[in-house]
Amino acid sequence: MPPTLIVWLVLAVVVVIILAKSICIVPQTQKGVVLTLGRYTGTREPGLRLVIPFIQNLIPVDIRLAVMEVPTQDVISRDNVSVKVTAVVYYRVSNAMKAVLEVANYREAVSQLAQITTRSTLGSHTLDQLLGQQEDLKQAIRRILDERTESWGVEVENVEIRSVDLDPNMIRAMGQEAEAERGRRARIITAQGEFEAATKLAEAATLMDGKPGAMLLRYLATLKDIAVEHNSTIIFPIPSDIMAPAAQGLNAVVNKLVAESVGKG
Repeated sequence: MPPTLIVWLVLAVVVVIILAKSICIVPQTQKGVVLTLGRYTGTREPGLRLVIPFIQNLIPVDIRLAVMEVPTQDVISRDNVSVKVTAVVYYRVSNAMKAVLEVANYREAVSQLAQITTRSTLGSHTLDQLLGQQEDLKQAIRRILDERTESWGVEVENVEIRSVDLDPNMIRAMGQEAEAERGRRARIITAQGEFEAATKLAEAATLMDGKPGAMLLRYLATLKDIAVEHNSTIIFPIPSDIMAPAAQGLNAVVNKLVAESVGKG
């Protein structure tokens, strides 16, 4: 083979290698950070892109929404209750240049920051707040993470508190506390009912005071109710001062009848 042909073949191979090295395809899900001789010279959008081989280096950065599970954190609440909290962080790269140049590993940095922020934020609240105000707490965690990761070119879009697990002893104590609270409320309701009933009875007694006829009617109504519910003989004592008016009325009727019969005779 002539030497000239060999040279041309070598040149052709070199050109092919250079072209292969210079052509880069950036997927739609990524952006490319270009470093020229180690210095940042631009960010390439998705598509077919050209770089200078051996001089420029293209670093792909995924810009899709990423999901990161925060490992279970042992949190001590403000009222000294130990709980285990698991959370999920949703984030995406908003600035590819910062994500490459400002932090060595933004994924690990976000993970560690999420763990620290979760413990510190939830630890400053009581157990009742952890269980009943999770929406406010997760928004507070998201704001803190978003502020601190902005310099890394990372945007935290959402944080979800997946679970808050209590110690079994604490669960039993909370159950006993809830049962005691229900018993307290039941006693209060019963006492309020008795108080209202006593108030009404006192008002009724005030109305019937000095009115023997009303008291007699009340006794008779009670006897009627008892007779309907129980088929038995009941001795029901009635004070003489209540029966006195009725006896006087009965004597007057008898006297009148006797007088009329004597007059006719």
